[in-house]
Amino acid sequence: MVRILVVDDDPYTLKLFERLFRSKAVDLKLASKAIEAWRYFREGEFNLILMDQRLPDGRGLEIIKEMREERPLQVAILMTGFADVSDAIRAVREGLFDYLCKPFKNLDALEAVIEKALEFDRAYREINRLREALDQRKACSTLIGRSAGMETMMGQMRQIAPLDTTVLFEGESGTGKSMIAKHLHDLSREEKKAFLVVNCGGLSESLLESALFGYERGAFTGAIKTTPGYFEKADHGTLFLDEISNMSEKMQCSLLQVLQEKTFSRLGSAEMHSSDFRLICATNKRLADEVEAGHFREDLFYRINVITIEIPPLRERGEDIILLALHFLGQFNDRFGKKVGPFSPEAIEALKGFSWPGNVRQLQHVIERMVALHPGGPISAIHIEQIGQVIKKQKKERRKDKEISPYQEEREAFESDYLRRLLIRAGGNVSEAARISGIPRQNLYVRMKRWGILPILRSFSPKFFE
Repeated sequence: MVRILVVDDDPYTLKLFERLFRSKAVDLKLASKAIEAWRYFREGEFNLILMDQRLPDGRGLEIIKEMREERPLQVAILMTGFADVSDAIRAVREGLFDYLCKPFKNLDALEAVIEKALEFDRAYREINRLREALDQRKACSTLIGRSAGMETMMGQMRQIAPLDTTVLFEGESGTGKSMIAKHLHDLSREEKKAFLVVNCGGLSESLLESALFGYERGAFTGAIKTTPGYFEKADHGTLFLDEISNMSEKMQCSLLQVLQEKTFSRLGSAEMHSSDFRLICATNKRLADEVEAGHFREDLFYRINVITIEIPPLRERGEDIILLALHFLGQFNDRFGKKVGPFSPEAIEALKGFSWPGNVRQLQHVIERMVALHPGGPISAIHIEQIGQVIKKQKKERRKDKEISPYQEEREAFESDYLRRLLIRAGGNVSEAARISGIPRQNLYVRMKRWGILPILRSFSPKFFE
């Protein structure tokens, strides 16, 4: 059952809320003084607190601030007169859910704000549940994810981890192939100690050859000392060749020979060395297609295509997006020494609604940018929108100019853009947006609902990214 605490010294206001919640499944507590509010607060948790600014024994903003110090995710609404509006706006930017001006002129609007506040509470509790699940996962795994695709992949990895068989990971750029390969190595037998990574796409043919095979002193200009290569260093360990599809034909031939004979020689030497290592490869392309196109050796493909594991893209891992976002939020808060968060319900929907073409890496960079630019406190739809506007602008810059649209389309585009900029200016607060624009608050709700850009009502849509 939903628990709500209303604190106001005006008997009429208390009776109004009593009537408002009478027919609903709400455990309502009413208090007329701060001391009573504190007594209720310490007796149990509330999904929502509605607090009057001026009480006989305290000021509502200060009381809410103290309560949120004890329960940082407490959702609260301040009820205030016109004289205290500026303080309320500042408090909203610091984490207060919203404020309501008394007397209440529209009960439908009042109920809408309360329902949205309760949605925030539900979202915060879900975030806590996800964070606990994330903590449990981190305790036993370096990978974050509980979607069906990730569970399937993890099951495959647990099966093949103890084996010495070659593994090929195929997945889009940014899906975390290096981390997943390292996790597979960590699950393997104890004697598999070394884990060496070579990015085949980041090295020229000559540098890749010297890195893999090693070289003798004087083998080429700059070879001032004998240096063992990755084949040698990976003996009894794991060698991970990332982006193997970018390997030249010559290097593909050399690699095939090493895999078949398990011997090699350093550059500049005829002495043969043996090495027994496990090979893990990864590519952001389908190697079968590369073979068909004549870009990859068929015999090498069959040699490394023993077990192929598909890494699902982030857009197919809806359940994992928020887990990953929470992980990165904590990571960058710690790195930057900030206290940004939690995510609002609209922010969560925006994150889940974006297609994430850059996968986990892109999500990581988005959260990093958001934490770096955020002053602190909850992350609302507006903050997600600002990131989306950057992406949208970049996409527009890559497009050619289009022909002029019909008048109605241009007018609609202007209104949609104006409302977005207005809400950013108002910090996501509809009351402040109404004051700046001169548009009545209820009319703003209607217009924002029409364009799917509400930062407070349920109809927020992540179309900013499209």
